[in-house]
Amino acid sequence: MLFIDESAIEKIKEIRKQENFGDDYFIRVSVTSGGCSGLTYQMDFDNELQENDQVFDDKGERIVTDLKSFLYLCNTTLKFSGGLNGKGFFFDNPNAARTCGCGESFAL
Repeated sequence: MLFIDESAIEKIKEIRKQENFGDDYFIRVSVTSGGCSGLTYQMDFDNELQENDQVFDDKGERIVTDLKSFLYLCNTTLKFSGGLNGKGFFFDNPNAARTCGCGESFAL
């Protein structure tokens, strides 16, 4: 399962409205090679499901990931932190053994 925090939902709704994305758009998250720690998170809006997509619904928000990325993201929560010291969107991933200082990448 993938989860989404209330703070992230509010920011997603705000962005969706600004960008004129309809209700058919969902959040797509994935993991790619790269970054200081070896693996990097990717997040974007999408409206097309792919063949091996894993689809989750948490608090009325749809989160989609490919099967390979799900192996790294299982039980991860998407969060948002604003303010002067805020991180923006970030992932609270219980599978990550370590993360880099900027929080953009992780390793298992």
